Parts: sequence; C-alpha cells; structure tokens
Amino acid sequence: MNEPRYSSYIAGQWVEGGGSHVDENPANLDAPVGHYGVLDAAAVGQAVDAAAAALPAWSLAAPQLRAEVLDFVGSEILARKEELGRLLAREEGKTLAESIGEAARAGQIFKFFAGEALRIPGEKLASTRPGVDVEVTREPVGVVGIIAPWNFPLAIPAWKIAPALAFGNTVVFKPAEIVPGCAWALAEILSRAGLPEGVFNMVLGSGRTVGQALVAHPKLDALTFTGSVPTGRALLEQAAGRALKVQMEMGGKNPLVVLADADLDQAVECAVNGAFFSTGQRCTASSRLIVEAAVYDRFVVKMQARMAQLRVGDPLDPQVHIGPVASQAQLDTDLGYIRAGHEDGAELLAGGGRVDCPTRGHFLAPTLFAARASDRISREEIFGPVAALLRAADYEHALALANDTEFGLCAGICTTSLRHATHFKRHAQAGMVMVNLPTAGVDPHVPFGGRKASSYGPREQGRYAVEFYTTVKTAYTSA
Repeated sequence: MNEPRYSSYIAGQWVEGGGSHVDENPANLDAPVGHYGVLDAAAVGQAVDAAAAALPAWSLAAPQLRAEVLDFVGSEILARKEELGRLLAREEGKTLAESIGEAARAGQIFKFFAGEALRIPGEKLASTRPGVDVEVTREPVGVVGIIAPWNFPLAIPAWKIAPALAFGNTVVFKPAEIVPGCAWALAEILSRAGLPEGVFNMVLGSGRTVGQALVAHPKLDALTFTGSVPTGRALLEQAAGRALKVQMEMGGKNPLVVLADADLDQAVECAVNGAFFSTGQRCTASSRLIVEAAVYDRFVVKMQARMAQLRVGDPLDPQVHIGPVASQAQLDTDLGYIRAGHEDGAELLAGGGRVDCPTRGHFLAPTLFAARASDRISREEIFGPVAALLRAADYEHALALANDTEFGLCAGICTTSLRHATHFKRHAQAGMVMVNLPTAGVDPHVPFGGRKASSYGPREQGRYAVEFYTTVKTAYTSA
C-alpha cells in the first residue's frame, strides 16, 4: 500500500519540495501515515511574495466574500469531522473521540469567524472642533506568518488562519513537522474555498529552515506563534529586530488547587482529565496538583484508584483513554523528567514507565509524583502525562503555590466555597481560570491566552482576535 505524499501549497499550486520525510504514526511506527516534501528557503520566499502580491486585492475584498469562504471551510470540516479526526488520531496520537472533537472545534472556529468578517468594528466620533468628524477604522495588518504546534494540528491552525483571513490579511502557514497530514487536509479544503491565488499559502519543513526563512522575510508584517518557550523567545528576538507585530503562546505549568471542602470525586476527574487526557500534551495541562493537607491522603488514594482504570493504547480503540506520546523526541523528554523526579527524591505514586502494547509505538503510563515545589517536575513544563502532587497547608498556601511559577496560562480550583472560588478567580496569576472544571482550554468565542512567560501580545480567539489581526486608523473629515 502506498502512503500519501503531502505537498506544500504556494500561490494556488501544490509544490512538492525536495526530499521525502516520513509522517509517523506514533501508535504504530510500522504503519506510517504518509510522506511529505520539504521546502527550502527560496520556496518560502516565493510563498511570502505570493501573499504580498495578493494582499492589496484581498484586503479590500467585500466582507461577504470572506464570510462565504470561511463558512465553506467550516461546513466541510464539520461534515468530515470523523474522517479528519481519524487522520488526526493516527498522526498526533490523541484518542479518536478527542480527535473528532478537535476537528469539530476547528469547523466551529471557521464558522465563528465567518460571522466576524461581517462585524469588523469601527467608530464614528465627534471632534472637539466644530464641523469635523472622526472615524476610527480597522484595516488588515498585512502578510501574516503562522507557526503552529503539533499538539492541536487542526484547532490551533484554525484559530489563527480563520481570523487572519476574516479581517483581510493574507497568510503563510507553517505547520509543525510531525503533523503534515492534518495541515495538508486543512490546506486542501482552503484551496477549494474560493480564495484568490496567493491569499493562503502553506509551507512544509523544519523550523530551522522554513520557520527561520519565514520570519526573516522582509515582506512579512506579523507573526503568530504557538510552541515552546525557547523557540518562542528566539523568534521574538528575531522579530523585534524587524519590528514585526508578534503574538505568542508559549506554554504553562498550570496548577489545579483542591481544597478540603471540594467534592473529591469531582476533583479527581478534573485532575485526571486536566493532567493526562490528550496524553498531557496540552499547554493548559494540570501539571501541578495542589491539594490541601486535610484531604491530601484521601485524594491520593482516589487518584491512584482512578489512574489504575486508565487504559493506554491505540487511539483508534474506543476502549482506550490515553494514546501515545506524539514522537520519540517527546517521549525521551517525558522519560527524562521522570528520571529527574526520582533524582530529586519525589515519591512515585503511579505510572513511571513505558507501556507494552501490541504495536510498536510511543506509549507511556500516566505518571504522578508526590513532589516538592522546588523539584524540576514542579517547575518546568514537561508536555506529557506526568504531574506533580503538592501538599498545601491551607487555601492561602495553595494560592501561593499556584502563583509560584514563571508561567501564567491557566489555573483551576476545586471547591464548594463561593468565597474561595471568587478570591481565586481574582488572585490567580493566570489568563484563564477554571472553577470545578479541568484546565483544558476554552470555548471558540472567548479569548485564549495567559500572563508572564506563557503569552506575549494580544489574545487569541473570539472577538479579541481583532486586536492582533488588524491595525487601527484614525481619519478626520471637515464638512
């Protein structure tokens, strides 16, 4: 059986690129998803040039056309969510149910921004001078470079591409190397949506070559990036030298606080979902579980029992709760942090090693350590199914531990106390707060983003997306 070969998309044409790289299936390394061609820097330059050439006409296109394009894309994704979800599960490794849910979310995002294309905000104001009118309008920022991660290969590109196009920008999209199939599927739908040539472009290849060429191109006007902190900081330094408009989401070390008055069964479900579902490969994952001392021991027993019920394996198997780690490199990172937990003297409470499955893949048991706040596994983002459990003396101590991190993406609390829930929502140093819910993302119509080292620039998603993808113009008219 011949696996598909995924190509880049530049100026309305499919471009093979040089060489052929394997698109692995992390649950079955002997059954790859496909192959993809890799571009060089010159081809990336052609993509940016094509986007720049298409910008004048697209930036002035009727909003109704933009709305129809995005609605077409959203409708097709929703109609094909099972098919696209299956591809996502095979390529990235999250379970089929999670993958179908992500595909549906991507479709919903395109649908939402189809509406936003018709609701671009502006203002008409009175001047302080008689006979003078003032208009404040929003215009496209220009050619937008999109660098997306591998962990949500449909949803995150959707919430970057859709608003960029809705507000009249042109796009050069660079997906993560290990998920070219999902990127190609999205690009293929966009290629049939009625976009003029060059408005949307997709470039496959490494961050070192393709990503660097994209950010360095003089015709790029803005960059939106989701990925690791080291990569994000390096790109930010490069972008600052060119005065690019930049938006970045770079990770988290998210706390879930469990107070003594919490419903412990509900808290355990929040913890298991937040820490281990999607194989823990979410920037919003609950990687620090902070439990009040009065219920700490009971919580441990319930967590161990619940984790023992979790089944790791083929993400296409409906009985499986947790799929494989997405790549060998990420598995090596996860195992390295497990070793660090042992070296720092943390107590292993569950998991801690690889899982044998019928197929050759990157399977890892969900892992829980009783740790100290100073341990590496309590401080650094792991991006895998590994969580640290911390004991807090009381609510004030729990809040202090929750905020004791360089990150500030998402924070959660499980409690039946309205007073503590209200206080936590105000005082948690995070861009998003969950009460009696997993720290697992937000709805498509509300802003996504964090504080401190987690985020830089305007928020993503919802109506707040207009802040990044447009620039404001003030115009005066004398009667």
